[in-house]
Amino acid sequence: MDPLAVGLVPSVRPTLALAPTAELLLFAVCGVCLGTVSGLVPGVHANNFALLLAAVGPTLPGSQTAVGAAILAAGVVHTFLDVVPALALGVPDPAMAATALPGHRLVVAGRGREALRLSALGSVLAVALAVPLALPVTWLMTEAYPVVRAYLPVVLSAVVLLLLVTEPSRRAALAGAFCFVLASALGVSTLDLEPEAPLALGGMLAPLFSGLFGAPVLLDAFDGAGVPPQDDTALALSGREVGWTAGAGSLAGAFVGYLPGVSAAVASVLSLPLVPDVDDEGAREFLVASSGANTSNTVFALFALVTLGTPRTGVMVALEDGGGGVGAGALPALLATTALAALAGFVLVVVVGDSYLRVVGRTNYAVVSATILVLLVALSWLFAGLVGVGVFVVASLVGLVPVRLRTRRVHLMGVLVGPLVLGV
Repeated sequence: MDPLAVGLVPSVRPTLALAPTAELLLFAVCGVCLGTVSGLVPGVHANNFALLLAAVGPTLPGSQTAVGAAILAAGVVHTFLDVVPALALGVPDPAMAATALPGHRLVVAGRGREALRLSALGSVLAVALAVPLALPVTWLMTEAYPVVRAYLPVVLSAVVLLLLVTEPSRRAALAGAFCFVLASALGVSTLDLEPEAPLALGGMLAPLFSGLFGAPVLLDAFDGAGVPPQDDTALALSGREVGWTAGAGSLAGAFVGYLPGVSAAVASVLSLPLVPDVDDEGAREFLVASSGANTSNTVFALFALVTLGTPRTGVMVALEDGGGGVGAGALPALLATTALAALAGFVLVVVVGDSYLRVVGRTNYAVVSATILVLLVALSWLFAGLVGVGVFVVASLVGLVPVRLRTRRVHLMGVLVGPLVLGV
């Protein structure tokens, strides 16, 4: 079972009377706009947004390549901008900064504007590295894929163990193992459910990801301390340090881009052993590496879709189904779209991010969180009906566990990895 391989039946696509290049550019710009909106909405996971794109993709008036470009551009820009609400919401009281997420530690210290630029640099440099790396890595993975597929439970188990041993303490590793088992049980119990819903699309993925990764951030933001005044934009890392760290994130994104059930969040953690801890907490390096892994994962997943025919992320599911399929002939256009979206994402983080920190930092967190939680409940109902709403509630409770146990939230990817390891 591949939980991300959700098939749709595309309808006959209407067409536009535009030159191919103009059509491609128009759809790519539309995708950038959509990715900007989704990336700036707190709690909206990229996979949930991709499922919505897959639903409307077959009805859009344009060629398969153009619609695919819109979906891909939206996904790429989303990976740039989702760091902005992540930094702005849930900022803890300064007394709790030592136990905060790396990005929040920088915001508490007044370095939020620097954090935004480090994230943007990590993402754009990782894309620049991923494109030339994609060809040799794809050739290698194509040769190795039959072996990987035959021993997939072993490979995924090794990834899980690596995630656990990279925890900073034995207590955190044990807590991570508990969270992985908890999420795996949730996945085994719910992934194969087929409830009646207004949109027969994506099954249980939307409520599961909304609950595990969206709702906990919003719930924790209810009592956030707000964004304190931020200092200048000077970077504490040198260009060499940023480049090396972004490269580590890109390599990690390459590794997970070809494995089913393994997300960019996993790649972020796997990149950490390759990153020298330059500052006292490693927060800056983590931010660059995680952003690089998150964005480069999209590039490698695109090559995996074209060469292996298997979607590895929610965006690739939308690209395959909502875009009507992706062939090798469309790859140059899609790579050009990726480059355009990466440049747009970089500029948008810098232009929008500072204002977002100021505005959201002064906003009533409870109102923002409650509003987005209602939206996530509505999405769960659209995708999976009342059963989906129930699963969303349960997943939200599970999603609160890692932070309480002071372990990484990435272990919740057991919701996909666990069933694959067990072969159920």
